[in-house]
Amino acid sequence: MVAVFDTARVITFASLLLPIGDSFSNATIARTRKNLLDVAKASWELGTAAQALTEVYTPDLSVFSASAFPPPDRLNSSLTPVDVLAIVNNTIKDKPANSKPLFANQGSAADPASLGAAVLLANWTRADKKSNSLSKAASDQLHYLLDDTPRSRSGAISHRANEPQLWSDFMYMVPPFIAYYGALQRDRKILQVAYDQSKLYRDGLRDAPGLWRHIDLGSYQDKTHWATGNAWAAAGMLRVLATFNHSSFGGELREHQKNLTSWIDEIVVASWSHQSTNGSLRNVIDDPKTFTDTSSTALMAAVTYRLATITHDFKSIPAANRALELIKKSVNVDGWLEGTVDPLTFHSPSPKGKYSPEGQAFVLLLHAGWKAFADLVRSGTLRV
Repeated sequence: MVAVFDTARVITFASLLLPIGDSFSNATIARTRKNLLDVAKASWELGTAAQALTEVYTPDLSVFSASAFPPPDRLNSSLTPVDVLAIVNNTIKDKPANSKPLFANQGSAADPASLGAAVLLANWTRADKKSNSLSKAASDQLHYLLDDTPRSRSGAISHRANEPQLWSDFMYMVPPFIAYYGALQRDRKILQVAYDQSKLYRDGLRDAPGLWRHIDLGSYQDKTHWATGNAWAAAGMLRVLATFNHSSFGGELREHQKNLTSWIDEIVVASWSHQSTNGSLRNVIDDPKTFTDTSSTALMAAVTYRLATITHDFKSIPAANRALELIKKSVNVDGWLEGTVDPLTFHSPSPKGKYSPEGQAFVLLLHAGWKAFADLVRSGTLRV
């Protein structure tokens, strides 16, 4: 529904966009994409890459599109996510026949599921309707999570395969896949699982006033408010929220959507309250002694823009604009995001000359989120 606007208010809010110009250039995004495809190897890197590439290059297939469910049975050339399908096909080709997870022997129970939504999309739009390899792969991944993975006493599905352990990263890997599965199958019970797991993880990891601890339970913990972990959590819940909204159960799940919106917003607001003067987040959000990190800054800004398109609440946009300006300066001429945390150590910067695959994906997600927000404001269809 198109809203009726007070023109002065639209101009006021649109002026928030002026400092960020046109976001990244097409050439920068192209180089960032190429580098991402070159370096993404681990399961969660490929899953995150698939999501980012979908949002940038085929946004109508993204859960943020009103036309997300169901996707088209067949894809025309302009709507074919070539890179995403290549990632999916290579993964299925390499997956051992006896592996329920999409990637075998990962240690993490959650990370392989990060590619699950892309596998489901590939299955839905496949040309060979007689083949069930993609459908079986997605079903096996779902049942591995629901039936074979350890759980906490509260019922939270473990991020790790060998013991119950909660990681904030889980929120980007698992609930969006489960929600997408439920939306495609029109299965409200599966959608409920995605919501329940989001709530259980929030209950298990959230500290007042809204930041999440990184790792809890199990044989080791990281109880810092790791910036990337908070961004993972907010971004994952945002995908669940969009999936619910555009599913056939959108009307029935309004209370769920209200809660998810609140949970995302509390992370966003709490995070930006610690924003550095240059626009960045610290690696541990509330610890000023830790280094600044462009990876988490990019993903949190992406979430902020996307969330505003849903809530029509602009309060965090100035922080996202400052973050975007920083990220634009942090992507070098070759298309690499500099100043990232090492995603394998969590608490040290990436070594000189090394780059973060997930950081590359976060740049694409930021560009897609910014564009969605800017397009709505400029078209006059964003309710204010």
